[in-house]
Amino acid sequence: MNMSGFMKKEGVKSVISSVLCILAGVLLGFIIMVLLALFNDRTSIGDAVKGLGILLAGPFSSGNAAYIVTNVGDMIFYSTPLIMTGLSVAIAYKTGLFNIGAAGQFYMGTLAALMIALNADTNGSPAMGFLVWLAALLTAMLAGMIWGAIPGFFKAVFNVNEVIVCIMTNWISANIVTWIFTNTPDLINRSAGKSGYLITTAVTGNGTPKLGLDQVFKGSYIDMGILVAIALAIVIYVILTKTTFGYELRACGSNKYGARCAGMNEKRNIIVSMAIAGGLAAIGGALYYLNPGIELKFDTAYSQLPSYGFNGIPVALLGSNNPIAVIFVGIFIRFLSLGGDHLTSAGYNKYISDIIVALIIYFAGFSMFFKGFITKLARKKEKAAEEAAKAAVQKPSVEGEKTGAKADEAAPEKALTEGKEAETK
Repeated sequence: MNMSGFMKKEGVKSVISSVLCILAGVLLGFIIMVLLALFNDRTSIGDAVKGLGILLAGPFSSGNAAYIVTNVGDMIFYSTPLIMTGLSVAIAYKTGLFNIGAAGQFYMGTLAALMIALNADTNGSPAMGFLVWLAALLTAMLAGMIWGAIPGFFKAVFNVNEVIVCIMTNWISANIVTWIFTNTPDLINRSAGKSGYLITTAVTGNGTPKLGLDQVFKGSYIDMGILVAIALAIVIYVILTKTTFGYELRACGSNKYGARCAGMNEKRNIIVSMAIAGGLAAIGGALYYLNPGIELKFDTAYSQLPSYGFNGIPVALLGSNNPIAVIFVGIFIRFLSLGGDHLTSAGYNKYISDIIVALIIYFAGFSMFFKGFITKLARKKEKAAEEAAKAAVQKPSVEGEKTGAKADEAAPEKALTEGKEAETK
């Protein structure tokens, strides 16, 4: 196999650059752990090594087999909204847009889904419960698409920077969520002295189906949401890489002026791309809060945005905006976070894992640098191989020329000798 040609493949460069970002973040995080050990009498260098091992072990770092199985199930569940918001950021980026509004779209999806799922009681009728759940999910997607289309519309028609509009729509959605649920007292959970929480789908029987996954990962929140996320990632990948519509989106992202000259409607593509991005983020919010075990604290929603909306950005960056890679990156980020929950056994605060994830996110910004470095390295190897091949071709011809020259020089002498021998005879 031609190694330089292999290294020049876009997919290979993306994988290598993402791995380098992760390794750089983990290495720098370990250095920080070592420094903390040096300046803390209660921890040692050995604790730093132990802490790194715990972090990299993720959900397998502590507990018996049953506890580990539960942790793995929870890891998969909590990675689902990360994957969805990562897909949201990725598809927008493919069209040359930066969707920082995933948090607001996440909230709008949550609002739409819960308004349907919590207002219909289907206990005792699993089939009807599934239909209500499906209706809630589709309504959430529609709400997110409308919310995502707003910054897309302003960008396409008025050339307003989508980041500014996304920030505005984020906080508008946060206030809408608090306002609407504050005025729906029938949905508020007043049991056990709780305040500011909604009831869950466990009360109405419209939660996300488990499909037996809860029997495999007993005690965890896992449901079929991860399967929905994986299916959507595959669909988005096929659309972007195998369809004319996907090609137009990518063409607009590469050069919207060139796309316009080629007859593509770049304004339509911008709006549609942001609408799809909004729908994906909204599905992430719906899948998270439609789980029977997850409560929404609505009374403080106006003052804080869901972290899932912003954490989708590094997931997309580390995955090089590849929908399939986003699945694995989302799970990996959650994997590290679970490892961080057990760092206290090594004498460290669990937030060390957040620092390391933040460092990985920081290095994700250098992914293009790593890609460029890999490209240069591949070109150097290719150039060296070409020069070696040319030298190998030229060497026999030079030797042939030398041999021919010697033969030409020897020919007159040979003819003279033969002439003298003929006269003698």
